[in-house]
Amino acid sequence: MYFSNPLSLVLAFITAIVIVMTSIPTIVNVARIKNLNDEPGRRKAHKKIVPTLGGIAIYAGIIISGLLFIRFSIVPEFQYIVIASVILFFIGIKDDILIIAPTKKLMGQIIASLIIIIMGDFRFTSLHGFLGYQIIPYWFSVILTLFVFIVIINGVNLIDGIDGLASGVGVLASVAFGTWFFLSGEYEYAIVAIAVFGSLISFFYFNVFGRNNKIFMGDTGSLMIGLFMAVFAVKFCEVNIDVNTPFYIHAAPSVAFGILIVPLFDTMRVFIIRILKGHSPFRADRNHVHHKLLFIGLTHLKSTLLILGANLIIIITVFLLNDWGMIDLLLLIVIMALVFSVMPETIFFIRQRRLKNIH
Repeated sequence: MYFSNPLSLVLAFITAIVIVMTSIPTIVNVARIKNLNDEPGRRKAHKKIVPTLGGIAIYAGIIISGLLFIRFSIVPEFQYIVIASVILFFIGIKDDILIIAPTKKLMGQIIASLIIIIMGDFRFTSLHGFLGYQIIPYWFSVILTLFVFIVIINGVNLIDGIDGLASGVGVLASVAFGTWFFLSGEYEYAIVAIAVFGSLISFFYFNVFGRNNKIFMGDTGSLMIGLFMAVFAVKFCEVNIDVNTPFYIHAAPSVAFGILIVPLFDTMRVFIIRILKGHSPFRADRNHVHHKLLFIGLTHLKSTLLILGANLIIIITVFLLNDWGMIDLLLLIVIMALVFSVMPETIFFIRQRRLKNIH
Protein backbone atom coordinates (compact mmCIF):
# COMPACT_ATOMS: atom_id res chain seq x y z
CA MET A 1 0.00 0.00 0.00
CA TYR A 2 1.34 3.44 -0.95
CA PHE A 3 0.67 6.52 1.18
CA SER A 4 1.02 10.11 0.03
CA ASN A 5 4.35 11.74 0.83
CA PRO A 6 3.11 13.97 3.71
CA LEU A 7 1.20 11.07 5.24
CA SER A 8 4.21 8.76 4.89
CA LEU A 9 6.32 11.32 6.75
CA VAL A 10 3.83 11.53 9.60
CA LEU A 11 3.42 7.76 9.82
CA ALA A 12 7.18 7.13 9.71
CA PHE A 13 7.69 9.66 12.50
CA ILE A 14 4.96 8.19 14.69
CA THR A 15 6.11 4.61 14.02
CA ALA A 16 9.71 5.42 15.00
CA ILE A 17 8.59 7.14 18.22
CA VAL A 18 6.27 4.29 19.22
CA ILE A 19 8.91 1.62 18.55
CA VAL A 20 11.58 3.35 20.62
CA MET A 21 9.28 4.43 23.45
CA THR A 22 7.82 0.94 23.88
CA SER A 23 11.02 -1.06 23.41
CA ILE A 24 13.44 0.81 25.68
CA PRO A 25 11.79 -0.17 29.00
CA THR A 26 12.01 -3.85 27.94
CA ILE A 27 15.62 -3.47 26.82
CA VAL A 28 16.51 -1.80 30.13
CA ASN A 29 14.89 -4.63 32.08
CA VAL A 30 16.72 -7.32 30.08
CA ALA A 31 20.03 -5.44 30.35
CA ARG A 32 19.71 -5.29 34.13
CA ILE A 33 18.82 -8.98 34.42
CA LYS A 34 21.73 -10.02 32.19
CA ASN A 35 24.08 -7.40 33.71
CA LEU A 36 24.62 -5.69 30.36
CA ASN A 37 25.55 -2.36 31.90
CA ASP A 38 28.11 0.37 31.37
CA GLU A 39 30.27 0.55 34.48
CA PRO A 40 31.68 3.87 35.78
CA GLY A 41 35.41 4.29 35.17
CA ARG A 42 38.29 6.74 35.02
CA ARG A 43 37.39 7.92 31.51
CA LYS A 44 33.64 7.63 31.98
CA ALA A 45 31.56 10.74 32.63
CA HIS A 46 28.81 8.88 34.48
CA LYS A 47 29.02 7.84 38.14
CA LYS A 48 26.39 5.09 38.25
CA ILE A 49 25.85 1.78 36.50
CA VAL A 50 23.62 2.39 33.45
CA PRO A 51 22.15 -0.23 31.09
CA THR A 52 23.45 -0.05 27.55
CA LEU A 53 22.09 -1.43 24.25
CA GLY A 54 19.80 1.53 23.63
CA GLY A 55 21.05 1.37 20.05
CA ILE A 56 18.82 -1.66 19.50
CA ALA A 57 15.74 0.54 19.91
CA ILE A 58 17.22 3.28 17.70
CA TYR A 59 18.02 0.75 14.98
CA ALA A 60 14.56 -0.81 15.11
CA GLY A 61 12.85 2.57 14.96
CA ILE A 62 14.81 3.71 11.90
CA ILE A 63 14.82 0.49 9.89
CA ILE A 64 11.23 -0.62 10.51
CA SER A 65 9.89 2.86 9.71
CA GLY A 66 12.02 3.03 6.59
CA LEU A 67 11.04 -0.41 5.34
CA LEU A 68 7.36 0.34 5.88
CA PHE A 69 7.11 3.69 4.13
CA ILE A 70 9.98 4.05 1.64
CA ARG A 71 9.39 3.14 -2.02
CA PHE A 72 12.36 0.98 -3.03
CA SER A 73 11.57 1.54 -6.71
CA ILE A 74 12.57 5.20 -6.25
CA VAL A 75 15.59 4.60 -3.98
CA PRO A 76 16.97 1.14 -4.93
CA GLU A 77 20.17 1.93 -3.04
CA PHE A 78 18.25 1.77 0.23
CA GLN A 79 18.43 -2.04 0.23
CA TYR A 80 22.21 -1.77 0.41
CA ILE A 81 21.96 0.83 3.15
CA VAL A 82 19.85 -1.64 5.13
CA ILE A 83 22.40 -4.43 4.55
CA ALA A 84 25.23 -2.14 5.70
CA SER A 85 23.23 -1.17 8.77
CA VAL A 86 22.78 -4.85 9.68
CA ILE A 87 26.56 -5.33 9.57
CA LEU A 88 27.17 -2.32 11.81
CA PHE A 89 24.34 -3.42 14.08
CA PHE A 90 26.02 -6.72 14.88
CA ILE A 91 29.44 -5.08 15.22
CA GLY A 92 27.94 -2.60 17.67
CA ILE A 93 26.13 -5.31 19.65
CA LYS A 94 29.32 -7.35 20.00
CA ASP A 95 31.32 -4.29 21.04
CA ASP A 96 28.69 -3.30 23.61
CA ILE A 97 28.55 -6.78 25.15
CA LEU A 98 31.95 -8.40 24.62
CA ILE A 99 34.24 -5.67 23.23
CA ILE A 100 35.64 -5.99 19.72
CA ALA A 101 39.18 -5.23 18.51
CA PRO A 102 39.46 -1.75 16.93
CA THR A 103 40.89 -3.22 13.70
CA LYS A 104 37.95 -5.61 13.32
CA LYS A 105 35.55 -2.78 14.08
CA LEU A 106 37.18 -0.64 11.39
CA MET A 107 37.12 -3.47 8.86
CA GLY A 108 33.41 -3.95 9.48
CA GLN A 109 32.82 -0.24 8.87
CA ILE A 110 34.81 -0.38 5.63
CA ILE A 111 32.90 -3.42 4.36
CA ALA A 112 29.54 -1.89 5.27
CA SER A 113 30.46 1.40 3.59
CA LEU A 114 31.74 -0.26 0.41
CA ILE A 115 28.50 -2.23 0.07
CA ILE A 116 26.63 1.08 -0.13
CA ILE A 117 29.25 2.81 -2.27
CA ILE A 118 29.99 0.10 -4.84
CA MET A 119 26.94 -2.18 -4.89
CA GLY A 120 24.50 0.68 -4.33
CA ASP A 121 26.50 3.01 -6.59
CA PHE A 122 25.99 5.62 -3.90
CA ARG A 123 28.96 7.99 -3.89
CA PHE A 124 30.30 11.46 -4.52
CA THR A 125 30.64 12.15 -8.24
CA SER A 126 31.63 15.81 -8.10
CA LEU A 127 33.78 18.17 -6.04
CA HIS A 128 31.39 21.07 -6.75
CA GLY A 129 34.19 23.20 -8.19
CA PHE A 130 36.45 22.79 -5.13
CA LEU A 131 39.99 23.72 -6.25
CA GLY A 132 38.61 23.93 -9.78
CA TYR A 133 37.43 20.30 -9.98
CA GLN A 134 33.94 19.15 -10.88
CA ILE A 135 33.39 15.55 -12.06
CA ILE A 136 35.85 13.10 -10.49
CA PRO A 137 37.11 9.66 -11.63
CA TYR A 138 35.33 6.55 -10.35
CA TRP A 139 38.25 5.25 -8.27
CA PHE A 140 38.74 8.62 -6.57
CA SER A 141 35.00 8.86 -6.01
CA VAL A 142 34.98 5.53 -4.18
CA ILE A 143 37.99 6.41 -2.02
CA LEU A 144 36.65 9.87 -1.13
CA THR A 145 33.19 8.56 -0.24
CA LEU A 146 34.68 5.73 1.83
CA PHE A 147 36.85 8.23 3.71
CA VAL A 148 33.83 10.44 4.45
CA PHE A 149 31.77 7.47 5.66
CA ILE A 150 34.53 6.26 8.01
CA VAL A 151 35.23 9.74 9.38
CA ILE A 152 31.56 10.54 10.08
CA ILE A 153 30.78 7.11 11.57
CA ASN A 154 33.75 7.29 13.92
CA GLY A 155 33.22 10.98 14.65
CA VAL A 156 29.73 10.31 16.00
CA ASN A 157 31.06 7.31 17.91
CA LEU A 158 33.73 9.45 19.59
CA ILE A 159 31.41 12.25 20.76
CA ASP A 160 29.10 9.79 22.49
CA GLY A 161 30.57 10.62 25.89
CA ILE A 162 27.85 12.49 27.77
CA ASP A 163 24.08 12.21 28.02
CA GLY A 164 22.20 13.37 24.96
CA LEU A 165 25.12 14.62 22.88
CA ALA A 166 25.30 12.04 20.08
CA SER A 167 21.52 11.72 19.87
CA GLY A 168 21.11 15.51 20.03
CA VAL A 169 23.58 16.02 17.20
CA GLY A 170 21.71 13.36 15.23
CA VAL A 171 18.41 15.14 15.89
CA LEU A 172 19.72 18.49 14.62
CA ALA A 173 21.35 16.92 11.55
CA SER A 174 18.34 14.80 10.63
CA VAL A 175 16.04 17.85 10.92
CA ALA A 176 18.40 19.98 8.80
CA PHE A 177 18.94 17.37 6.10
CA GLY A 178 15.36 16.09 6.26
CA THR A 179 13.81 19.53 5.87
CA TRP A 180 15.96 20.22 2.83
CA PHE A 181 15.19 16.78 1.34
CA PHE A 182 11.47 17.48 1.69
CA LEU A 183 11.68 20.98 0.19
CA SER A 184 13.80 19.76 -2.72
CA GLY A 185 11.46 16.86 -3.54
CA GLU A 186 13.65 14.04 -2.20
CA TYR A 187 10.73 12.59 -0.26
CA GLU A 188 12.13 9.10 0.34
CA TYR A 189 15.20 10.52 2.06
CA ALA A 190 12.96 12.91 3.97
CA ILE A 191 11.13 9.83 5.28
CA VAL A 192 14.41 8.24 6.40
CA ALA A 193 15.47 11.49 8.05
CA ILE A 194 12.21 11.85 9.96
CA ALA A 195 12.46 8.20 11.07
CA VAL A 196 15.93 8.97 12.42
CA PHE A 197 14.56 12.10 14.10
CA GLY A 198 11.67 10.24 15.71
CA SER A 199 13.92 7.45 16.96
CA LEU A 200 16.54 9.80 18.38
CA ILE A 201 14.18 12.27 20.05
CA SER A 202 12.55 9.34 21.86
CA PHE A 203 15.92 7.92 22.90
CA PHE A 204 17.05 11.39 24.02
CA TYR A 205 14.19 11.47 26.52
CA PHE A 206 15.25 8.21 28.18
CA ASN A 207 18.96 8.98 28.00
CA VAL A 208 18.75 12.49 29.46
CA PHE A 209 15.63 12.51 31.61
CA GLY A 210 15.11 8.83 32.32
CA ARG A 211 15.23 7.68 35.91
CA ASN A 212 14.09 4.10 36.17
CA ASN A 213 14.64 3.58 32.43
CA LYS A 214 17.82 5.56 31.83
CA ILE A 215 19.88 3.95 29.08
CA PHE A 216 22.94 4.53 26.88
CA MET A 217 22.92 3.95 23.12
CA GLY A 218 26.25 2.14 23.09
CA ASP A 219 28.26 1.58 19.91
CA THR A 220 25.18 0.02 18.33
CA GLY A 221 23.45 3.39 18.41
CA SER A 222 26.38 5.67 17.64
CA LEU A 223 27.49 3.58 14.65
CA MET A 224 23.94 3.64 13.31
CA ILE A 225 23.64 7.42 13.70
CA GLY A 226 27.02 7.87 12.01
CA LEU A 227 26.01 5.66 9.09
CA PHE A 228 22.82 7.58 8.37
CA MET A 229 24.50 10.96 8.83
CA ALA A 230 27.07 9.89 6.21
CA VAL A 231 24.31 8.75 3.87
CA PHE A 232 22.48 12.07 4.28
CA ALA A 233 25.67 14.08 3.65
CA VAL A 234 26.51 12.23 0.43
CA LYS A 235 22.94 12.46 -0.90
CA PHE A 236 22.74 16.14 0.02
CA CYS A 237 25.91 16.93 -1.93
CA GLU A 238 24.94 14.80 -4.92
CA VAL A 239 21.49 16.31 -5.37
CA ASN A 240 23.02 19.79 -5.25
CA ILE A 241 25.19 19.12 -8.29
CA ASP A 242 22.20 20.15 -10.41
CA VAL A 243 21.79 23.94 -10.19
CA ASN A 244 18.13 23.55 -11.16
CA THR A 245 17.40 21.64 -7.96
CA PRO A 246 14.67 23.31 -5.88
CA PHE A 247 16.28 25.19 -2.97
CA TYR A 248 19.70 24.66 -4.59
CA ILE A 249 22.63 24.93 -2.15
CA HIS A 250 25.69 26.47 -3.78
CA ALA A 251 28.39 25.34 -1.32
CA ALA A 252 26.78 21.99 -0.48
CA PRO A 253 29.92 20.21 0.84
CA SER A 254 30.67 23.10 3.21
CA VAL A 255 27.05 23.22 4.36
CA ALA A 256 27.10 19.46 5.03
CA PHE A 257 30.33 19.95 7.00
CA GLY A 258 28.66 22.70 9.02
CA ILE A 259 25.65 20.52 9.81
CA LEU A 260 27.97 17.78 11.12
CA ILE A 261 30.49 20.16 12.65
CA VAL A 262 30.40 18.67 16.17
CA PRO A 263 31.59 15.12 15.35
CA LEU A 264 33.85 16.21 12.47
CA PHE A 265 35.62 19.18 14.06
CA ASP A 266 35.91 17.70 17.55
CA THR A 267 37.44 14.49 16.18
CA MET A 268 39.87 16.46 14.02
CA ARG A 269 40.82 18.72 16.95
CA VAL A 270 41.41 15.81 19.34
CA PHE A 271 43.48 13.89 16.78
CA ILE A 272 45.71 16.94 16.18
CA ILE A 273 46.22 17.45 19.94
CA ARG A 274 47.19 13.80 20.41
CA ILE A 275 49.63 13.87 17.48
CA LEU A 276 51.26 17.10 18.73
CA LYS A 277 51.76 15.40 22.11
CA GLY A 278 53.47 12.49 20.40
CA HIS A 279 50.60 10.10 21.09
CA SER A 280 48.62 7.89 18.76
CA PRO A 281 45.59 9.77 17.36
CA PHE A 282 43.49 6.82 18.49
CA ARG A 283 44.71 6.94 22.09
CA ALA A 284 41.79 7.57 24.44
CA ASP A 285 41.87 10.74 26.57
CA ARG A 286 39.61 13.46 27.97
CA ASN A 287 40.31 16.23 25.46
CA HIS A 288 36.90 16.30 23.78
CA VAL A 289 34.95 19.53 24.16
CA HIS A 290 32.30 17.82 26.28
CA HIS A 291 35.03 16.66 28.70
CA LYS A 292 36.28 20.26 28.97
CA LEU A 293 32.79 21.54 29.74
CA LEU A 294 32.34 18.95 32.48
CA PHE A 295 35.76 19.92 33.86
CA ILE A 296 34.72 23.56 34.34
CA GLY A 297 31.70 22.40 36.34
CA LEU A 298 28.82 22.14 33.90
CA THR A 299 26.36 19.26 34.18
CA HIS A 300 25.78 16.73 31.42
CA LEU A 301 22.59 18.49 30.37
CA LYS A 302 24.10 21.99 30.35
CA SER A 303 27.15 20.76 28.43
CA THR A 304 24.98 19.00 25.87
CA LEU A 305 22.67 21.97 25.42
CA LEU A 306 25.60 24.36 25.05
CA ILE A 307 27.22 22.21 22.34
CA LEU A 308 23.91 21.69 20.56
CA GLY A 309 23.23 25.42 20.75
CA ALA A 310 26.55 26.14 19.05
CA ASN A 311 25.79 23.44 16.48
CA LEU A 312 22.40 25.01 15.75
CA ILE A 313 23.96 28.46 15.29
CA ILE A 314 26.44 27.04 12.78
CA ILE A 315 23.68 25.16 10.91
CA ILE A 316 21.59 28.33 10.58
CA THR A 317 24.68 30.28 9.50
CA VAL A 318 25.72 27.87 6.74
CA PHE A 319 22.23 27.77 5.25
CA LEU A 320 21.94 31.57 5.30
CA LEU A 321 25.40 31.98 3.73
CA ASN A 322 25.25 28.99 1.38
CA ASP A 323 25.91 31.21 -1.66
CA TRP A 324 29.37 32.04 -0.35
CA GLY A 325 32.36 30.39 -1.96
CA MET A 326 32.97 26.89 -0.67
CA ILE A 327 36.39 27.66 0.82
CA ASP A 328 35.22 30.95 2.35
CA LEU A 329 32.28 29.25 4.05
CA LEU A 330 34.47 26.37 5.20
CA LEU A 331 36.92 28.80 6.81
CA LEU A 332 34.08 30.60 8.58
CA ILE A 333 32.76 27.29 9.95
CA VAL A 334 36.19 26.26 11.24
CA ILE A 335 36.75 29.67 12.88
CA MET A 336 33.35 29.51 14.60
CA ALA A 337 34.02 25.97 15.81
CA LEU A 338 37.52 26.91 16.97
CA VAL A 339 36.22 29.86 18.98
CA PHE A 340 33.66 27.67 20.70
CA SER A 341 36.16 24.87 21.39
CA VAL A 342 38.58 27.17 23.26
CA MET A 343 35.85 28.67 25.44
CA PRO A 344 36.10 26.03 28.22
CA GLU A 345 39.86 26.56 28.61
CA THR A 346 39.34 30.32 28.56
CA ILE A 347 36.68 30.13 31.27
CA PHE A 348 38.90 27.86 33.37
CA PHE A 349 41.89 30.22 32.98
CA ILE A 350 39.79 33.25 34.01
CA ARG A 351 38.48 31.40 37.07
CA GLN A 352 42.01 30.40 38.10
CA ARG A 353 43.23 33.97 37.76
CA ARG A 354 40.37 35.22 39.92
CA LEU A 355 41.10 32.63 42.60
CA LYS A 356 44.77 33.66 42.66
CA ASN A 357 43.83 37.32 42.96
CA ILE A 358 41.46 36.52 45.87
CA HIS A 359 44.20 34.66 47.73
